[in-house]
Amino acid sequence: MAFVSLKAWRARSAERAALAARLKGEIAPALGLGPDDALSVNEIACADPGCPDMETVVLVMRAGRPTRALRIRKAMEAVEAADIAALVADERAPPPPGAA
Repeated sequence: MAFVSLKAWRARSAERAALAARLKGEIAPALGLGPDDALSVNEIACADPGCPDMETVVLVMRAGRPTRALRIRKAMEAVEAADIAALVADERAPPPPGAA
C-alpha cells in the first residue's frame, strides 16, 4: 500500500466532491427534481465480473417515493451527456413486472 499524504488526500477529496457536484447539477434538472427531492452521486468500487473497476451510483430520492439507485458503469470523470440521458431514460421507465 502506497503512502498518501494528507495534503494529496484532501486535494483528491475536493476534486471528487467538485466532480460529484457538477454531475448533480446536470442530473437533477434532467430528472425534473423539485425542491423537496434529493440526489446523491457517488463513485464506488465494482467487484462484479464485466464491471469496470469504478462505477457511478446515483441515488434518486423523490419526496413520498422509495429511493431509486441508478448506475452508470463508468468512473465519475468518464460520465458523458449520453450516459446522463440513458440514466434519465432508466429512471422514467416503468418498473418491471413484479417489482415493488
